[in-house]
Amino acid sequence: MLKLTLCVLLVLGATAINVQSSIWTNRDQKALAQIHSSGWGKFILNYAELHMTTGGILSELNSEIEKLVGELEEELAGVHHEFNRRTDVHHREVTRLEQEIQDKERELFNAHDFYDNVLIPQRDRFAAQLEQLQENIAHNRQTLEQATVQRANDHEVFEAQVAEHNDAISAIDECLQLLSTLETPSLAQIKKVQKNLSKIQNSLKKHNQFQIFVKVLLEITVESNFADQGALRDIVVAFNDLRVELVDSLNQLTADEAQDVADYNAQVIQLNQEHAEFQRAVVVKNAEIEANATKIEQTLELIDELDADLATLNGQLQAENDDYAFATDVYNSTVAEYNKEINAANQALELLNQPRFQDYVKSQLKGA
Repeated sequence: MLKLTLCVLLVLGATAINVQSSIWTNRDQKALAQIHSSGWGKFILNYAELHMTTGGILSELNSEIEKLVGELEEELAGVHHEFNRRTDVHHREVTRLEQEIQDKERELFNAHDFYDNVLIPQRDRFAAQLEQLQENIAHNRQTLEQATVQRANDHEVFEAQVAEHNDAISAIDECLQLLSTLETPSLAQIKKVQKNLSKIQNSLKKHNQFQIFVKVLLEITVESNFADQGALRDIVVAFNDLRVELVDSLNQLTADEAQDVADYNAQVIQLNQEHAEFQRAVVVKNAEIEANATKIEQTLELIDELDADLATLNGQLQAENDDYAFATDVYNSTVAEYNKEINAANQALELLNQPRFQDYVKSQLKGA
């Protein structure tokens, strides 16, 4: 560019060639016009005219001009070299950025996939599992409460049945004691026995298995005056048999109650163990839910970060492409300008070596 500035200054001080001179053919005039459109070409012709009018040798002029053209071509080669270097840098930078963009897009896809297909289903699954655990705990406590109420009710029934059996056994014992003293029973004693039988019947009215014994005893005592010792013995035997049945029944009730108590206690232990397990599972599940929530938050932050990184990389790629496009435009325009100047310089060099140019210069000298 420094040489170009120098040329312009020289052109301003040079004498312009008259392209309309009759010495030039139409073809020459077109060539001269084309040369004059180039700064270098115009400078060379004017410089050549100035050189020759001052007595310069044409061969020296050719050598100087060829040197200038060579310098232009070296500068053009430098422009090509710099642009090729810039192109290599551009390709490496684009390759690097595109690879980083692909890597970032893959990371972003994996983050979205992890969020959508792992963390969110896991969050929903944990929530459902926690809800199920809470339902299990509520059911467990409800079952324990129901079992406790049922145990209390069953025990109340047991105590009532025990009382009934004890009342009946006591009444039988009283009858047996009374019957053991009877030889010629009075009407009052007979009525007392019948009263005790009615008492037994009332005590055992809920126990159908004893009703037949009570009914038979009532019929016997109603029909018998206890005068017959054989009948009396039969009644005593019947009372003893009934007493045995009542004692056996009472023993069975007691055994059943003991088993029910043991079953209830075992159920309470089991339910409390299950409740403790559920409570521990709730603690673990809450920890998992908290960890999942933390991971969701971290993943969303990562997605935002990756989005920002991706936008930055795309911006860098766009900026590099824009910068390279601008550099390419500058390069193309610079190369075109250099080619134009070099071509014009070569045409001017070819023209000044023609006899017509020398004749023109000589004619200009004579006219002076």
